[in-house]
Amino acid sequence: MTEENIPVDEESSDELFEKKVIRTDKGQEPYRIDKFLMNRIENATRNKIQHAIEAGLVTVNGKPVKSNHKIKAFDEIIVYTDQSPESLDVVPEEMPLEFVYEDDDVMVINKPAGMVVHPGSGNYSGTLLNGISWYLQQQNPNIDEKVLPRFGLVHRIDKNTSGLLVMGKNSQAAAHLAKQFFHHTVQRKYLALAWGDMEQDEGTIVAHVGRNQRFRKLFEAYPDGEHGKEAITHYKVLERFNYVTLVECVLETGRTHQIRVHMKLIGHTLFGDTTYGGDRILKGTIFTKYKQFVDNCLELCPRQALHARTLGFAHPRTGENLFFESLVPNDMEQVIEKWRKYVSTKMKE
Repeated sequence: MTEENIPVDEESSDELFEKKVIRTDKGQEPYRIDKFLMNRIENATRNKIQHAIEAGLVTVNGKPVKSNHKIKAFDEIIVYTDQSPESLDVVPEEMPLEFVYEDDDVMVINKPAGMVVHPGSGNYSGTLLNGISWYLQQQNPNIDEKVLPRFGLVHRIDKNTSGLLVMGKNSQAAAHLAKQFFHHTVQRKYLALAWGDMEQDEGTIVAHVGRNQRFRKLFEAYPDGEHGKEAITHYKVLERFNYVTLVECVLETGRTHQIRVHMKLIGHTLFGDTTYGGDRILKGTIFTKYKQFVDNCLELCPRQALHARTLGFAHPRTGENLFFESLVPNDMEQVIEKWRKYVSTKMKE
């Protein structure tokens, strides 16, 4: 399993809810919706389905229903299914967390690089959800920590990517947020340092993202769409440093490793990305001074130089548009400044 703790779904996504559309045929007799969905959705439990129904994640002919609703012929059922792992317990752990915003419905957290979002194979403790579970338990000792952290989590970011992440504090809020992510109305902007001097000042990368066909722990961009799922990344150059480029990436979709494999596809692997080969000199002549400079930069930021800087969404209760921005973390800021000075010095020579 890779450091990002990829879940079990075949073509993984950072958006943890998936939309399923089910249409009943003409011979469908009246039948409880919760029992019907248990038979139609793989690995679904009645408890999980009932939670989804209560949260408004199940509609029949465009309207939310109750668990005892009887479906009939020619119904259209839409289900937003939670793809986060359910089999592993989330053990509450006290840990420092940086909350950017919190109210009764949502919380926005600034995740540091090096922290996995949720428990999984090889990462059973020290994850963001372990800390969130402990934090919420202090607010409400009677909270069911086995349920809330899972339905509160609607998206995630890679272990070694820093930045903003939103969670719901109740099932209705989480459902509302999940639908916003699915319909691509959430604003997400990332700051990235990429190898190479990009030709265009801005552009859009359209290429499916899915697992590498040979190495299943890695992901790959498939521009012909032969594998994976649709993925769209918009980018804009912010600053050029000859051998690397500072860019802003806007996600239209949220596939696992999307920015990382999309940038690699166009020849601009992220600086410091150990998984995809960005932790060595990819641009520039390899001579002693330059190599020492790059090695120093990689030592300062021993991860992919990628930060989820801005996050915007509609508040699930009030509908107010909320927008948050986090400061660039110290490791990335130091490396960016070193490149800035390096280029400035070279221009004076």
